[in-house]
Amino acid sequence: MLAKTNAVRILDTMKISYTLREYEVSENDVSAEYVAEKIGVEPEKLYKTLVLKGNAVPFIVAVIPSSAQLDLKKIAKVSGNKHCEMLLMKDLLSVTGYIRGGCSPIGMKKQFPTYIEELAQTEEQIIISAGKRGLQLVIAPEDLQKAVQAEFADLI
Repeated sequence: MLAKTNAVRILDTMKISYTLREYEVSENDVSAEYVAEKIGVEPEKLYKTLVLKGNAVPFIVAVIPSSAQLDLKKIAKVSGNKHCEMLLMKDLLSVTGYIRGGCSPIGMKKQFPTYIEELAQTEEQIIISAGKRGLQLVIAPEDLQKAVQAEFADLI
């Protein structure tokens, strides 16, 4: 039986459907290609969780395809900021409760404004971190939106 993460407990409480995919963690490779190969999916199905700092809103979460580059101007505009920058890696654990490679948009220490790349709406399911390295969560984009009160937006 897989250990339950905060993200999984929250989804269970909300009665949101999901599946888990476990994989062997590599200390040398946290890339989407590695994870996709290990769980047997196309890398395009994997979405990464990015945490940013804004000038007006202290912390913002963006969920985008793992192969995509976040447009900082777009996330700033949609989140009500003049500019945004990526959260420093050293601050990730203290702000979110998660580490690099295991950061889920679900179950952070606080609920931050969250934005999901609008392309996710064209997918039946997307794959995000379940809140720890070695565990991925397969979920419908609309269910993720509901779980974190997110907005779909053009972010890339």
